[in-house]
Amino acid sequence: MKKGILLVVSGPSGVGKGTVIKQVLAAREHMYYSVSATTREMREGEVDGRDYDFMKKEDFLAMKAENGFLENAEFCGNYYGTPRKRVIEKLEKGIDVLLEIEVQGAMQVRASFPEAVLVFIAPPSLAELRRRLVDRKTETAEVIEKRLSTAIKEFACIDKYAYIVVNDIAENAAVHLSQIIESEKLRTERNMEYVKENLLL
Repeated sequence: MKKGILLVVSGPSGVGKGTVIKQVLAAREHMYYSVSATTREMREGEVDGRDYDFMKKEDFLAMKAENGFLENAEFCGNYYGTPRKRVIEKLEKGIDVLLEIEVQGAMQVRASFPEAVLVFIAPPSLAELRRRLVDRKTETAEVIEKRLSTAIKEFACIDKYAYIVVNDIAENAAVHLSQIIESEKLRTERNMEYVKENLLL
């Protein structure tokens, strides 16, 4: 059985990653969205276990100490992490897994899983990213400036990603992300078992 593809999607806060990813997941039957754990407060409309696994800081740090996360990062004063066990189980069963994580965490995954496919969702411009952050009305002006400053640092890591998808129109970005998944499934190294069984004497 071929292992599933580990797709890592990153991008600055406010770029619209969630919207793009939801469209991709809705169009794909066999893809597992790995829900990250976090210590940040739940936002209005979010559901525990669906958007994030909301954890107390002390519980998160205890799990981290036991190597229970595939990656973990501190972002804007809060901790985020991907539970290791769930991801490994899905990949071994041939199920594709999508991680939506920050750049810091993505670099950890890249180091331990070189076969992971890293995709960066970028805004059309910094000005447009600022507009989106302001329009969602969930943070103060001070937090927005902090997020923009963090975004600029994240842009410096784009060359570590295999693909860049510019989220100008969410529907188009979702199509591009799906095309990346399909292309990755056709990579020669992912299909050598088929070659050995069917093409080589």
